[in-house]
Amino acid sequence: MNFMPLSINGVRLIDGLPIEDERGHFVRLWCRQAFAAAGLNLSIEQTSASFNRRAGTVRGMHFAWPPTSETKLVRCARGRLHDVLLDLRPHSATFGHHLQFVLDADQRQTLVVPPGVAHGFQTLLDNTDVHYMMSESYRPHLADGVRFNDPQFGITWPLPVACISERDAAYPDFDAHEHRRRFDAASRGATDGA
Repeated sequence: MNFMPLSINGVRLIDGLPIEDERGHFVRLWCRQAFAAAGLNLSIEQTSASFNRRAGTVRGMHFAWPPTSETKLVRCARGRLHDVLLDLRPHSATFGHHLQFVLDADQRQTLVVPPGVAHGFQTLLDNTDVHYMMSESYRPHLADGVRFNDPQFGITWPLPVACISERDAAYPDFDAHEHRRRFDAASRGATDGA
């Protein structure tokens, strides 16, 4: 496994290094020791998958409020997608910045999404499967998001939106001051034992 740090702190792109033979290939997707050697001490609590029928489907941009410290590993298991990571950590040097990638099942790459970084994607092919591994179980009361087309962030999507949930399309315009206030209050509560 090859771990490449990217311009948003904590985000990594992991290349699976396949072993090829006449049958095809074998590639390791998760190894606690390899991740720890790369400075990623994770335990996996939950694994999920999303199936997306139509090219142009958008899911996201999702994140979780403190006190969660959920890290996600995201990979395309079938098809192809345009993946976006958005730094929503108010005290990060890259707050409000985003990164965009194409994840393809044939490339076998995995993105590491650290806590406080929102994640979303748009499918580029019909019948695209996305696989997620999370370091914490889903906590609905901490789950939130920002709108995929919020002008504050300037995220570009390669295709017209063919399908999106009502929730993802209806997030209000991002308010940086309110976000920082809520993030800091939630972080203080976590350190106070609340």
